[in-house]
Amino acid sequence: MPLVPPPRPAAVPPSPPPGEPAPSALLQANAPEWSVGDLAAALKRTLEDAFGHVRLRGEISGYRGPHGSGHAYFSLKDGSAKIDAVVWKGVLGRLRQKPKEGLEVVATGKITTFAGKSSYQIVIDSMEPAGIGAWMALLEERKRQLAAEGLFEADRKRPIPFLPRVIGVVTSPTGAVIRDILHRLEDRFPRPVLVWPVRVQGEGAAEEIAAAIRGFNALGPGSAIPRPDVLIVARGGGSIEDLWAFNEEAVVRAAAASAIPLISAVGHETDTTLIDFVSDRRAPTPTGAAEMAVPVRAELSAQVHDLGARQAGTMLRRIERERADFRALVRAIPGADAFLATKRQRLDLADARLRPALAANARDSRERLNRLADRLTRRSPAIALAEARARLAAIDHRPRTAIARAIERRRDRLGGFAGLLGALSYKAVLARGYALVRDADGQPVRTREAAAGTARLQLQFADGAIFARPEEGPAEIPPAPRPKRAPRRSAPEPAPQPAEAAAEPAARQGSLF
Repeated sequence: MPLVPPPRPAAVPPSPPPGEPAPSALLQANAPEWSVGDLAAALKRTLEDAFGHVRLRGEISGYRGPHGSGHAYFSLKDGSAKIDAVVWKGVLGRLRQKPKEGLEVVATGKITTFAGKSSYQIVIDSMEPAGIGAWMALLEERKRQLAAEGLFEADRKRPIPFLPRVIGVVTSPTGAVIRDILHRLEDRFPRPVLVWPVRVQGEGAAEEIAAAIRGFNALGPGSAIPRPDVLIVARGGGSIEDLWAFNEEAVVRAAAASAIPLISAVGHETDTTLIDFVSDRRAPTPTGAAEMAVPVRAELSAQVHDLGARQAGTMLRRIERERADFRALVRAIPGADAFLATKRQRLDLADARLRPALAANARDSRERLNRLADRLTRRSPAIALAEARARLAAIDHRPRTAIARAIERRRDRLGGFAGLLGALSYKAVLARGYALVRDADGQPVRTREAAAGTARLQLQFADGAIFARPEEGPAEIPPAPRPKRAPRRSAPEPAPQPAEAAAEPAARQGSLF
């Protein structure tokens, strides 16, 4: 980059003698006068001569697209300075890299001045990208983070009310934005507007905007201030730095959490901020946001009038069509005589057929009754009843006889069992002269050794029991004389024994002697 050589230091004139005028006064009197235009032209020539074509690296800022004339105006900036830039219409069409807000580029052009603003600028001849600027890099990174959380999803967006009762506006109260919104609402459909004044750029602007959105949502149904049905967050155009408050995370999250439908109208149509992605609708301008918020009253009135006229016409046409259909039906209905003639003829024909049919039916019924009477005579109910009684008597006698025989057989068997029980009972054995030996505990004693080891014995006879003490005696006892056999006679029927006698056979009770 060519640099202008520093000017040589002027010689310091010696101090004038006392009583003579100073040299500065002489120089001031001899200095030529410059007009503003001449000075601006001289500065322009000096700057263009000192700096020919230069290459500048910087970030595009304030780009709003081509001007109406076709030229493009913006700025190139870095961290410490900013210079205005212009691309003429003919050069803009040939550029391979079109200007874009926030894009870092390397521009080649000529440094010149613009006398109308007393500023210097670069007239760009060519431009190539040098990477995304710091602001855009930060914006893209924040956009990716918020998109990963699902804040930009389309299914989160809600419809805007067709005709809101109250509209809330978050913007600067002194700018042209609020005047444009109010003027547009007044033209389309006047509605009550609540303005929450905030700063729209600079330090603290993002916190005020987020607090305003949350404040509108905090209004309840019973509060003194009515709750808006729709919110408009608006700001005029500016550079990416001017609009940065609407890219802050606090503002984006407040807009995403808003329960009131929200319209974002930040900057111009080419400006895009993160609040545009989370809002329910994005307007290209604040005026466009007012148009989205309310319909046009005149159009609604015309539409209602047109619908009313169409409804009235439809009803009249329907009535005329129904009247014509009714007249056609009246003409198609036959007269009373024509309508009843066929009915009368059918009635006469039915009357002519009814009399013979009734006579024939009576004749058939009489014959059927005679046949039934003959059958009843041949088979009287009294005879059938007598036969049934005889059969019932025979059926009743047979089970009675069978039951009596079965009872007799069971009585005989029971008698036999009773005799057998008496013969096998140990008490019968005791009656023949035997005794049942038990120890002191009542347990049967079956052997001599067991009896010798017992201190006291119980002897059970047929007529009672006694106690005895065992004594030593001979090892063998001579057999008792055999009793004489009594003459044989028929044994009487044994008497029934009690339940104790039938419990167990005598062989299981103990020793008998």
